[in-house]
Amino acid sequence: MAGVVSRERGSRERGIDRAVAILEHLQARRAPVRMGELAKAIGAPRSTLYEIVGRLTAAGILESAGEGGAVFFGRAVHYYAQTYVAGVDLLSRARREVLGLATETGETAQFCMLDGDKYVVMLNEPGRRTFRITSEVGIRLPIPWTASGRLLVAHLDAAGIAGFIPAEDFTLPSGERIDPEEFVAETEAARARGYAVTQELVDRFTRCLAAPVIDRDGRAAATVCLVTPLDTPAERQGALLDTLLAAARRLSLAPPGAVGL
Repeated sequence: MAGVVSRERGSRERGIDRAVAILEHLQARRAPVRMGELAKAIGAPRSTLYEIVGRLTAAGILESAGEGGAVFFGRAVHYYAQTYVAGVDLLSRARREVLGLATETGETAQFCMLDGDKYVVMLNEPGRRTFRITSEVGIRLPIPWTASGRLLVAHLDAAGIAGFIPAEDFTLPSGERIDPEEFVAETEAARARGYAVTQELVDRFTRCLAAPVIDRDGRAAATVCLVTPLDTPAERQGALLDTLLAAARRLSLAPPGAVGL
């Protein structure tokens, strides 16, 4: 009897693991995927895959999309996401701040956090410019590629950073490599200033301003950012930074007078 229960538990756990793998693959692809590709990607027999996809489709988590039996996220995922954002106080407040920043400044505003050893945009609000600078929500990017990354790991020393960030993540899409020692120096400077500015890292024509959202332990739990054209005048950049820092202070959880980072 115990063996039967153990096998059933193992089967359920494998089913859950495969369901999670399906969702992770769709998130990575960000487009409908055919069943054959899904089966290959998660290493599951087609019969098992059809059963799991059928259950997720019935729940609205997945839905048919396009030809060839392709599937993608269903509308239930949208409802869950909205409930999550509304139910998590920091994200709920951040959504208002990001919208306010984009409306007030006309620039693209973002709210960013760590996801494991990567950086991810949690909220993004495009600015009013005809040429808009946007980043997709949920895409995991190497920490050294971003201004936010320099703040999110600013509580770590050089050894901590070396042990946390994969060595390959210091290589930019252009093939240029960021020197790890220079990166550490930049995180220390960002911690001392209370903000970070980067330019021409992933996009040659943009500059990113990031300010830390400080938690009760005095660390950057998240950041708010403005992504601006590289040719933004210094005077305007200073005004934007003041507005950004004020938004970050409103979101921070640290008590008044606490030392950030």
